[in-house]
Parts: sequence; C-alpha cells; structure tokens
Amino acid sequence: MANIKLIKEAISAREKAYCPYSNFKVGAAALFEDGNIYTGCNIENASYGATNCAERTAIFNGVSKGNKVLKELALIGDVNNYTYPCGICRQVITEFAESKDMKIYIIKNENDYIEKTLDEILPGSFTKKDLE
Repeated sequence: MANIKLIKEAISAREKAYCPYSNFKVGAAALFEDGNIYTGCNIENASYGATNCAERTAIFNGVSKGNKVLKELALIGDVNNYTYPCGICRQVITEFAESKDMKIYIIKNENDYIEKTLDEILPGSFTKKDLE
C-alpha cells in the first residue's frame, strides 16, 4: 500500500523549488528510520554544476538530523510524465537505502503514481559493500 502522506509531502515540496533557469520544479520526500519525513526541492544555481536535486536535498535533510537508514522515497517533477531520479541521485539513494527492495514512488499527482524498488531503477548498484 502506498504511503499517501509521503506522496503529499513530495507534491508540497515541489512548490518550494528554486528553478529560475530550467523552470522545472521537482519535489521529494524521504522517510527515515526515525519515522519522520524530510522534504527537499531542486535548488538551481547559475553555474548549473552547483545545482542540487530534490531527492538529494531531502535525503541530506534527513541525514543532517542524524538519520542513516532511508526507508521510502517519493518524488515528483513533470506533472504530465513520470520523472525518475537522475543517476547521481540513484547512487545517493543506494548509499542510505534500507534495502534494494526499498519503495520509491514516482508521482504525477496524488492519484497517479508508480511504485518501483531501488533495485528496479538501479540494478547492480555499487555500494559500500563493494569497498570491503
């Protein structure tokens, strides 16, 4: 069953996006082991390279509060198409994910979303276990 509260938080976070260059709003919400939802939006920069994606903003928000285990994630970009996380965001999700079966909700709106697992969007991921 989908986490509707998480989905609503991502939708709300989208409206806080700072995207004067692309005009492409993205919002994300991350559920961590403390049971709290941490949100994030994309934050652009004139240099482009200093831009931060919504997913990473939400995850870093949760980690900065002492969390290390990401349980679920929801994100919304284009309301007419499913917006998946970029490659670097997928790698950051992998770093903190509870498991490869972690749920990721990719949203168009509150009633139109798809549910994927981390392993579905980033199979064969490189993790900290590979460094052991």
